Amino acid sequence: MTEASLRPVEGPADTDLLDAVRLGDLTAFGELYQRHLPTARRVARSLTRSGAEADDLISEAFERVLDSLLAGSGPTTAFRSYLLRTLRNALVDKARRDGRTFLSYDMTAMDKGVPFVDTALENLESQLVGQALASLPQRWQWVLWRTEVEGEPLATVAAALGLTSNGVAALAYRAREGLRQAYLQMHVHDPATAACRRVTPHLGAWVRNGLSRREQSMVDEHLAGCVHCTHRARELAEINSGFRGSAGQLKRAG
Repeated sequence: MTEASLRPVEGPADTDLLDAVRLGDLTAFGELYQRHLPTARRVARSLTRSGAEADDLISEAFERVLDSLLAGSGPTTAFRSYLLRTLRNALVDKARRDGRTFLSYDMTAMDKGVPFVDTALENLESQLVGQALASLPQRWQWVLWRTEVEGEPLATVAAALGLTSNGVAALAYRAREGLRQAYLQMHVHDPATAACRRVTPHLGAWVRNGLSRREQSMVDEHLAGCVHCTHRARELAEINSGFRGSAGQLKRAG
């Protein structure tokens, strides 16, 4: 995967629309809104208790992003990732507004310096990791649980599987890579055309450079002419850079 392979050849890219919005083109922002609303709606509904709350959260997030762009700041690339971070920040701000406010000169009496933990976001992340884990072959699920979560020595796992320690290490490596690809695939929705439907099941593996040569060529050829899938691929690349598939994530997912 290269930056050049992610560059669309036709149609307005998010970056072009963002530049237009900064110049005051609200029609361009309308295009961004329509393009990214479905994902914002899915995330908002997973973080709130009602459709009305989700709609309010979405409106506030888009308004914040628009205000930032018109002020000359805001995202320059990866609009969707920026929007979702804004949506989550808006949720945190709402939670703080809904809580009680105390006035004190000594803030250490109220705040011991404990980092804020957004349990809603943690739950959403755990759901995605859990879905990705469940999609793997049972042998991969088992070895991930034993090695990553339980922390068992390779020799112990090897004895249970009838493999060598090196064999278990290789199996665990393939399982971790499979989890990363499956996790990325959890973020792929709404193929635009029949041609997109052929390609989207491969995007997670494409980002991880895990496709065969023939599959790689098929995806590259499609991305060269499909703005929709190019945007999805850019987002997956950003998600991939931040996903670690830690033991804690796996344990919560289990």
